[in-house]
Order: sequence, then structure tokens, then C-alpha cells
Amino acid sequence: MPIPTEPIGSIPRPAALIEGLRDLDAGRISQEQWRSLCAQAIRDTIHRFEATGSPVITDGEQTKPSFATYPIHGLKALAADGVVIPFADGHVRQLPRLTAGPFRYQTYASAYLQEAQTHAHVPVKQAVISASALSLLYPPEGIDGYSRAAFLADLVREAEQDIRRCLQRGAHGVQIDFTEARLAVKLDPTKQLLNDLVALNNHVLQRFSPEERTRIGVHTCPGGDKDSTHSADVDYGELLPTLFGLAVGRFYIQLASEPDRPRVLRLIKEHATPDHQIFVGVIDPIHPTVETPEQVRDRILEAAEYIRPTQLGTTDDCGFSPFADDLSTSRETAFEKIRVRVIGTQLAARSLGL
Repeated sequence: MPIPTEPIGSIPRPAALIEGLRDLDAGRISQEQWRSLCAQAIRDTIHRFEATGSPVITDGEQTKPSFATYPIHGLKALAADGVVIPFADGHVRQLPRLTAGPFRYQTYASAYLQEAQTHAHVPVKQAVISASALSLLYPPEGIDGYSRAAFLADLVREAEQDIRRCLQRGAHGVQIDFTEARLAVKLDPTKQLLNDLVALNNHVLQRFSPEERTRIGVHTCPGGDKDSTHSADVDYGELLPTLFGLAVGRFYIQLASEPDRPRVLRLIKEHATPDHQIFVGVIDPIHPTVETPEQVRDRILEAAEYIRPTQLGTTDDCGFSPFADDLSTSRETAFEKIRVRVIGTQLAARSLGL
């Protein structure tokens, strides 16, 4: 397509798959039964994804327990009482707390990619969690016999492998989910925490060549879960100048749900460089109403007033179900919103003469 368009990642899981994950964790079904449920969900998701006309798809993150915790699912050295993330509607998510080292991923994202590629007929992108998000697993009081420096060295190595294995498997691109970036500004208005998180991610990214980094992107949003967010009240002006210091070629930026899109677009224009590909959000996954193709077209044309069309791409503001148990949006609504994004992007390209 003249204007590239990509999803962020997650699609709401079928109810049978959500129940299956609970049953697996409780020991009520076997690994073989779980694998069968996974295979069915992945095949159906990819079939329906391709039916939207999307030129790039994902596996919908169907078998991830969440976008953030897939690498550590099954890790023994974890306690439940980690960092708490409060959302605007009052519900919370809580990360686990690491209790011992060495830190090792239990699952690399390339495993999900490999399975999806066996069914897909179009390019598949792969989302990975940021090293900065996983750094929050290490407790402030430290771990006896396992220093924070040792943990971070292990984490950077594992995060590199997570990305590199996806690139080597032929992913269309690798998207780093950095949804904690905006939250970091909320937690620490001095922005020292944000600077530290960006620096940590750059430690990972500097292990890749310039050509490899053109296939790596970063996604930012105010967090989307159960139709609520954790940091939408944070001014983008406090985030974007620092965010563009990340050594990636692609930026996936939540925009559709922003109350003042032109202001955000001016910030992007000011801080992006000519070699950046900017994917702007033109679909709001939280809003229950499906956008029209014309609404999507107009949002893209608005963005094109600030971003060169050759640099412009479109995406969704966030995944539709980053956590496996989130049923606030139906699968039908998610796929229809994606279909509309594809059509609206085509309309905008024609309007721009591309």
C-alpha cells in the first residue's frame, strides 16, 4: 500500500481460550488440550485478520498471558506482590516481583511468530515487551546474591535475543511495547525515570545494526485495558521529545483518542527525523463505536499536514486486548475496526495522490 498500515498486536481471545488458560494453570486440562485450543484460536485469528485486507498481520497475541508477562510465564522465582499499575476506572494490574537470579526468559516471542507464519499468507509482525517494563520486576530492596547490575546485564541480553530471534525468523518488523513510558512521567514528573527507561532500551537497541533497527519500532500509548487507561492525563509534550531519542526506525503513536491531535502532530513534526517512519493511531480500540472509513481518511489527511506522506503510516492506538482476560471489546468489533483502518488508509492515499 502507498501508505503502510499495521496493527499493534492483540485481538480479544475466544472465551474457550481464556477458560482454557485458567484450566491449564489450575491443572484441569493437559498441555495437549491447551495446545489444541491455541491452534484453533491462532488459525481462526489469522484467517479473520487476513479477511480484513490487512497487508500485515499478527497472531493476535492469542496465546500470550499478557503483552507484558509472556517471557516470564512459568518462571519459578516470582512473587505476586510486584509493582501495581492503577487505571483510571479504579481497576489495577500488578506485575510479579523477582525473588532470585539469574533472570532468564521462559518464552521468546519468536515462538509465537513461528506458529503464526505456518498459517499466514501475508507478512507477520511481532510485538515484544520492552526491557524497561521487565526492569520493574526487580525489587527496590534488592535480591540477596543477585545485584541489580547483574539483573540488568541478564535482562539486556535476554531482550536482545527476544528481538533478534524474531528478525532472524523473518518478521516483517519487531515492535517494542513501551506503554510504561507515559506512565513513567506520571510516576516521576522530573522525568528521571523516563530517561532511565529510555537509556535501558537503547542499551538493547545499540546491539543491532542500523539496517536491523529500520525493522524495529516502538509503540507508545497511555495503556489500554478493560476500556480504561493508566496515563492518558499525562501531556504528550512531556514524553515525545525523550521518546524520539530511542534508536529505532519506526514509531507507533496513539493519536486517535487524543483530544488535541494537531498539537501532538506538531510535536511529532518537531522531534521526528526524516528517516523515521511514523505510524499514527487512527483507530480507538477503547471506543465501542466502529469508525467509518471517511473518519479514518480524514485523520490521516490531518496527519499528512504535519508529517510527510512518505514517512506516514497508520495503526491502531493500542492492542485490542493486551491482557488475556480482557473481554471489553468483542472479536467482531476488533476485526471490523481493522478492516475500516485498511479501507480508510486506501482512501487517504488516493486523496494524497499516492
